[in-house]
Amino acid sequence: MAVAVGTALACVGVSALGTSPGQAPERIARGSIPVNPGSAEDAASDSRTAAPPVRIRIPAIGVDQPLISLRVQQDGRLSVPDEPERIGWWSDGPRPGSPGATVVVGHVDSATGPGAFHGLSALDPGDEVTLVRDDRSTITFTVRALRQYEKDALPDSQVYATSGPPALHLITCSGPYDRSRGEYRDNLVVYATPANPKRP
Repeated sequence: MAVAVGTALACVGVSALGTSPGQAPERIARGSIPVNPGSAEDAASDSRTAAPPVRIRIPAIGVDQPLISLRVQQDGRLSVPDEPERIGWWSDGPRPGSPGATVVVGHVDSATGPGAFHGLSALDPGDEVTLVRDDRSTITFTVRALRQYEKDALPDSQVYATSGPPALHLITCSGPYDRSRGEYRDNLVVYATPANPKRP
């Protein structure tokens, strides 16, 4: 099951860092998207007490920042932080460790330079992402795959899953920058699963 979230992240690029529509690089596709990484039962006890995340750490790209809460807008798209240096999480979605995907989003750039998730495309399968929850507990995820999608082709049910095995999905803008629309044409999704999940 998936929540009715729009087909694309409402991430508007305003920088010259993006490529022009005529110079689109090859789409990012690394690693294998998890099909069934563990089971929902593995996180059953955690899901009843899972606290919301308050901080994200991604050592491979030097990210160590607090998280803000984000909600779905009236147009059905998930909002993004007002400030390009901030990172947010979908606060109405699954919490980290609960069944379903915890969704975290950030800008790739801004008019003044790189955004908080500018380095996201440099991640590789095997890199780790740690979320600190507001009860001071932590949960670490391992990157499994990166995929770049056209905004109208984002697989909603896969990215915004609200049931199934616990997961973490990181999202930012990507691909060519469309100056006529004032936004990037694509979204980049990083798929991650809990590191060393419990086994029965």
